[in-house]
Formats: sequence, structure tokens, C-alpha cells
Amino acid sequence: MTSNEPPNATSPANLLRIVLRGPAQVMFQDSPITGLLFLIGIAVASPLTGLGALIGALIGPFVAALARFDRKDIEQGIHGFNPVLVGIATLFYLEPVPLTWVLLVLGCIVSVFVTFLMRKYLKFPTYTSPFIVVTWVVIVVANSVAGTAIDVKPSPAELAPVGFVDEVFRGAAEVMFGANIWTGILFIVGIGLCNWRHAVLAFVGSLLGVLVGIYHHDPSTLISVGIYGYNASLAAIAVFLWRPSLPAAVLAALVSVPLTEFFPGALGIPALTAPFVAASWVVLALGALETVFLSKPAAGAAT
Repeated sequence: MTSNEPPNATSPANLLRIVLRGPAQVMFQDSPITGLLFLIGIAVASPLTGLGALIGALIGPFVAALARFDRKDIEQGIHGFNPVLVGIATLFYLEPVPLTWVLLVLGCIVSVFVTFLMRKYLKFPTYTSPFIVVTWVVIVVANSVAGTAIDVKPSPAELAPVGFVDEVFRGAAEVMFGANIWTGILFIVGIGLCNWRHAVLAFVGSLLGVLVGIYHHDPSTLISVGIYGYNASLAAIAVFLWRPSLPAAVLAALVSVPLTEFFPGALGIPALTAPFVAASWVVLALGALETVFLSKPAAGAAT
């Protein structure tokens, strides 16, 4: 092969890079090293959900390639991150019984097509909304077929109070359901290796979420496991990618915190990353309104 020839898309090294970019894209990074650190971090918190993440990371690009979706999107991990989250969430919420494994595989496959359709027909960022919709359906189907007996019950150790620093890092870790300080550290380091500003935003977003949760006297057990931090981390990075502005990123992080309570409290469904998506959409909508509000009047219009 000469230096002018393109790299072999099906070489083991390139396939590995594609698979690892799926987990990395959960937090808007495209580095395989970041994806590897994310997978390690997930496995540190739970080897079982780490397996779910790996299955999703493999299924996503494989199904997208079979469906002949855009090659560039596949190589960047765009069709991998939603299946990764579906794989983790299915094993986080449901016991690893045969039905769970079937739903995991089906959910990962369906999320690839939902991602494709949303990206094709919606004119705004869809973020992790395919994962959210598919996971809600998976849980409903599982409970309809097997009842709540296969639901995973949180262990008392996971809900035990921890220190403030632990809570902040757990907030970052909870992006992929890992209430573990070392998982959070691996996530922040992984992001930092790709983009240090995004790492700072992930940490600051979780910090703000924890502080707001403490200020509002939210349940200490939920604060301890990082429930109020992970959506804030994602929202801060997402909005910063849309507009490199610290105030906008902070606003998105803050908006995500009350929404974290809204979904399970008002709707009775797991919040997942819906608060992050909703908060980001709110800030993007405000940005669109700002553009209209500040636009110059047409020539000849009254002033």
C-alpha cells in the first residue's frame, strides 16, 4: 500500500477504533483512548454493565454498516453511543435473565435505526434521545412480560453517604450508571485527553448539580450517587459545543437539575438522560429566539 492509499476500513485496528468511539461519543468525544477509559470506568463500577456497554459498542456500528448508513458517521462512533447506553441501562435496571438479554440486543439494534431516523428528519441535535425512548420501551416491555420481579434493587452500599468530592465525581460517573468515584475520575481523565475544556465542563457541571441538590435539600442518598450531577455534566458540554460560552453552559447545567426530579416524580419513569436533553433543547431554543430578537430590521423598516 502506498502512502496515498486510504487506510483499510476493515482492518482490525480501524474496527477497534470505531467500536471504542461509540462509548466516547456518549460524552461528545471521538477518541478511541477516551472510549477505552470509559469502558474501563464502567467495568470498575460494574463488570456486568461493562459487558452491556461492550455489546452495545459492537452492535451499533455493525448494524449501521449492514444498513449502509453514512460511513463517516459510523467511523466517528455516531451509531455506537446510543446502543452503548441501552446496553448499560438494560442491565442496570433489569436482572440478567434470558428476557433481559433478548431485550438488550433488540434495544441496541432498534436504537441504531431510531438514531438514523431522528438525525435525518429532526433539524436540531437529538443527543441521547434515541437511547431514552428505546430504554423506556424496553423497561415497559420487560415489566409487562415478567413483572417487576426482574427489576434490579439498589444495594444499601450504593446509597450510603459519601464525601462531597466523591459526590461530584460520582455525578460524572452516573452518565453511564456508575456511582463510583474511580469511574468518575476515569471519565474526567478520558475527556481531558481529548479536550481539556470539555473535562472542566463535565466536572463543573457535576459540581453545580451537587450544589443545587444540597441547596434544595434534595434526598442525600440521591445526591450521594450523583443523580443531580450527570445530566448537568452532559448539558454543559452539549451547549458549549453549540456555542462556546461559559454562561450558556452553566445555564444548561442548572436547568437540568430540577428536570432530573420531574421525570420520575411527575411522570413515574426513570429520568435517564432526558433532563440533559431537555435542558439543552431549552437553551438552544433560547439561543434561536435571541437570534430573532437581535436580528437587524429589514432595510426601510421603521425604527
